[in-house]
Amino acid sequence: MKRAIFAGGCFWCTEAIFIKLDGVIKVTSGYIGGEIEYPSYQQICEGNTGHVEAVEIIFNDKIINYKSLLKVFFDTHDPTQFDGQGNDIGSQYLSRIYFVDEDQKELAKEYIEDIAKNYDSPIVTKLYSEKAFYEAEQYHQNYYNENPEQPYCQIVIKPKLNKFNNAFKNFLKK
Repeated sequence: MKRAIFAGGCFWCTEAIFIKLDGVIKVTSGYIGGEIEYPSYQQICEGNTGHVEAVEIIFNDKIINYKSLLKVFFDTHDPTQFDGQGNDIGSQYLSRIYFVDEDQKELAKEYIEDIAKNYDSPIVTKLYSEKAFYEAEQYHQNYYNENPEQPYCQIVIKPKLNKFNNAFKNFLKK
């Protein structure tokens, strides 16, 4: 099993997408990149810790490879938005990749270089070496599947998932 860590806005959205991929074993919502240990959601929302909302993905690289995860990551969020994602504005929603080894770092750099020409604005996704990943509170885990009728899930996540399901139908769990 391999690990990948992506921050692409609200972790509820990112988790809901990656958990549907064939070969993805587990997705954990959490916080990474900040200065304090074991931050709370409230601290993250205040925007003073330096953490971003992220997901840690455990995947079987014999079924889905890291480059495919990169494609899903970049195709399901806006890597050119410098201040968050959509209406989710703040430092906790910035686009980041935390690579766990040099292979991931090189693949991510190459992938960004390859897709940059497809965007009108520069890609602002930053790459960082893996730091401590702090699992978010339990009520954030599997949020969309546990709370599908919540307004945020209906207005933001569901349309994103519908688009994802159509674009990546060959990648989905059966």
